[in-house]
Amino acid sequence: MTQISSDEVRHLALLCRVAMSDGDVEVMRDQMSNILSNISILNEVDTEGVEPTGHSVDLVSVMRDDEVEPSAAIEDILANAPTREDDFIRVRAVLE
Repeated sequence: MTQISSDEVRHLALLCRVAMSDGDVEVMRDQMSNILSNISILNEVDTEGVEPTGHSVDLVSVMRDDEVEPSAAIEDILANAPTREDDFIRVRAVLE
């Protein structure tokens, strides 16, 4: 099991500008040692001939292609507008 010292945890806390009590340092030392131990186990896995991937499965976009299509007629768009002015929807001023 890869061990990290309390002094190394204090140094990392100083670099990260994180205040830690002595109890916090000991808890973090144990947790970081456990993480490093797990990483060392992963480093032992033979990955020769395995293609690097960003995802474990193929991704398919659910978005449709962006295609130009004709717009609706202005009269149809403005048909339900409560107040209109020429080809625009008129609204009350929100800023005075």
